[in-house]
Amino acid sequence: MEDLSNVKNKLLAEQVEEQLMQYILTKPVAVGEKLPNEFKLGELFHVGRSTVREAVKSLVTKGILEIRRGAGTYVVSVTTAENDPLGIRNVEDKISLALDLVEVRLLLEPGIAEMAAIHATEAEARKLHGICDRIEEKIASGENYIPDDIEFHTSIAECTGNKVMEQLIPIIDTAVMMFVNVTHKRLTEETIRTHRMIADAIAAGDVVGARTAMTMHLTYNREKIKSMMKEKS
Repeated sequence: MEDLSNVKNKLLAEQVEEQLMQYILTKPVAVGEKLPNEFKLGELFHVGRSTVREAVKSLVTKGILEIRRGAGTYVVSVTTAENDPLGIRNVEDKISLALDLVEVRLLLEPGIAEMAAIHATEAEARKLHGICDRIEEKIASGENYIPDDIEFHTSIAECTGNKVMEQLIPIIDTAVMMFVNVTHKRLTEETIRTHRMIADAIAAGDVVGARTAMTMHLTYNREKIKSMMKEKS
């Protein structure tokens, strides 16, 4: 039987791993950037260096972090292998990848929003408005809203009632996370406004409005990525 202290240490390391992942996403720590050392991370999460070491080791095995001898620990991805249905986590040019993803979303999500406007129940529409409220509150307070942004888009797909459409949810999740991390949350005002327009149109059963609002939302995303590519070149 496993020693109780070992179980506690393992649970603590898992908790710190989750906190460290949230730190990477919320700060945000961009791909290629170095993490603070073990001592500083220990102070941040109020744990010992050995616990930090275990959490880091776990994220290394998941492909999030890389330990470079003599240089420190670096972020190499923000998507774990199990959350990477497209197998794109190791693509180096994240900005070009984000553009490719948003162009695929432009093909898919306006139609998904249109179907959601046809099939969404009152309860599902209320849920979308609730997520909008939560995102706005988190943006205003500077909290991490990425999980809520993902939930908004996946909930729209669920509103369609189409089982095949729901299989696209992991792809949508990956694309949303990639965009938010690449742009470092620079489109918060546009996100708030267009999310609300999409939710209102779906609640009203406005098929054209839902498609148009989603297209507008994704067009803002595409233009932001293109401007970042120009800055980079």
